[in-house]
Amino acid sequence: MNRPYLSAELRRAEAVATVIELAASHDPAVLTTGQIAAAMGVSQGALFRHFPDKLAIWTAVLEWTSGELNHRFDTLSEGPPLARLEAMLAAHVDFVIERPGVPRVLFGELQRAGDTPTKAIARQLMAGYRARVAQELHAARDAGEVGEATDVEAATVLFLSMVQGMVMQGLAIDDFSAMPILARRLFDLFRRSLGASPCA
Repeated sequence: MNRPYLSAELRRAEAVATVIELAASHDPAVLTTGQIAAAMGVSQGALFRHFPDKLAIWTAVLEWTSGELNHRFDTLSEGPPLARLEAMLAAHVDFVIERPGVPRVLFGELQRAGDTPTKAIARQLMAGYRARVAQELHAARDAGEVGEATDVEAATVLFLSMVQGMVMQGLAIDDFSAMPILARRLFDLFRRSLGASPCA
């Protein structure tokens, strides 16, 4: 049975979604273009009509991941800095639960030896994330939400470590379902460590 016609843009988007779906249950490092094409129901030749090589597929996956996560952060409601930080954490948790293949892809790229275009995208995403967190923490300190002596740099690392730790534990047991409740508990501890009042 012939597959329905899709534009080149939609077919590329389908390939990205397929890689992320496959990465949820396969090691991204050994995922082949044959597996991707088979999951899409197309030939490898058809897949390579939209991507010049495997690196281009992975680049598209990382670009989509970065764009999607940043979009979720950009569209968060305005509010006090600590409330926005908690909303960022919740948005990230929701993203991981919806797309469990994403952290496998990201961690896989960051563990690669040497420099690659895909690793550069992953690093840029992490640097942008770090900058967002630091900005909110500076604003929280300026607004008196946290202690005046708060070490923003260290608090930023603590926040990111909290996120990455939850993701790594979820990967270890192949189950992210506990993350929303755990995220709320951890954020309450995070607030207290900065001298803020506990979550309501």
